[in-house]
Amino acid sequence: MDEQQEREQRGLVIAAKAKLQRSDDGYRWFVPSQTKGCQNTYIVKPDPVHPHCTCPDFTARQQTCKHIYAVEIVTQREYTDDGETQTYTETVTVKKTYKQQWSAYNRAQCHEKERFLSLLAELCKGIEEPIQSFGRPRLPLADMIFASTFKVYSTFSGRRFTSDLRDAHSKGFLTRAPHYTSISRYLENPTLTPFLKQLIEISSLPLQTVESDFAVDSSGFTTCRFVQWTKAKYTDPKLMEKHNWIKVHLMCGVKTNIVTSIEITDAYANDCPQFKGLVKATARNFAMSQVSADKAYLSSDNLQTVVDNHAMPFIPFKSNSITGKARHSEIWKRMFHWYSFNQSHFMASYHKRSNVESTFSMIKAKFGDRLRSKTTTAQINEALCKVLAHNLCCVIQSIYELGIEPTFWAES
Repeated sequence: MDEQQEREQRGLVIAAKAKLQRSDDGYRWFVPSQTKGCQNTYIVKPDPVHPHCTCPDFTARQQTCKHIYAVEIVTQREYTDDGETQTYTETVTVKKTYKQQWSAYNRAQCHEKERFLSLLAELCKGIEEPIQSFGRPRLPLADMIFASTFKVYSTFSGRRFTSDLRDAHSKGFLTRAPHYTSISRYLENPTLTPFLKQLIEISSLPLQTVESDFAVDSSGFTTCRFVQWTKAKYTDPKLMEKHNWIKVHLMCGVKTNIVTSIEITDAYANDCPQFKGLVKATARNFAMSQVSADKAYLSSDNLQTVVDNHAMPFIPFKSNSITGKARHSEIWKRMFHWYSFNQSHFMASYHKRSNVESTFSMIKAKFGDRLRSKTTTAQINEALCKVLAHNLCCVIQSIYELGIEPTFWAES
């Protein structure tokens, strides 16, 4: 792909994501800059013969830039010449908008907490209690997962959360109200991790008939620990203030933002190797049609994994991607040519990937982007509790918006 084709591709992205405004006289368009942190707006004059843009790229090259391509995509022109009259017919493409179902949203928010507790209790009933052969009697694992997830949902500290535990016990959701320190200790137990992952998958099953298109991405959750910098004292003292973080990799449905599979790694783990496991875990429970991911997940194995599970991969190729190397598989070559000659259709489907960004935004806005736990195992389990709480909120929203009635373990 040459540089001009890459500009056209970026123009497709701008037309799909950015808000382009037209002047009152109809001769100018205002296109926002796509540079992170830049608030500039460029003026585009989409003249059929001599288009013009105020961006630095057009000023330096005097050739069509990505902003002009974006305006041309939004504005479709047809030229006719009958020998006597030359006519330009202009059609402006209006973006499709989706009306929020406010009545369903309001009901879901008003009843969310009570429905959350009942759904979480039903979900925890399916947990098989591990056999204990020695030692002091442990607290029931179902109770501790319920208490941990409910605490994360409340966003309270352990002490302030004690009254909520007593209230849940009085309503029959807990066999006994554990001490707040017990929740912190149980989060440090590595045996909790596979149970939480299983519950995340089970909680997504009520939406099997709703979701068919999925998106994959990763995001970091900061911790209370600081990154250790040996030379920070002698170079830049600000480096000592940098928090460590863990990385959450997940796959979600693009309609309801339900998380269908999840993996958690350290801060610097690569994204690409996690893709195959996420797709296979989702394919066990859902009939996939499309899978979208950004360029970080591009590989022959990942493309083949999606195709093997009867879905269409929408992973854009990089600017230096080619098909001539021996290591490139047949699926790589076929997808590269399809990507090169079907840009409009590809970008229309690839745009669904933005929903995974919305999923992370929902989780962090509602339950916080910082983890309170101090050990790595507890941080992983706390992050899983955030995702599990998010899934239950998505199910509650679907109850009022789509009319579903979830029965978790019957569907599993």
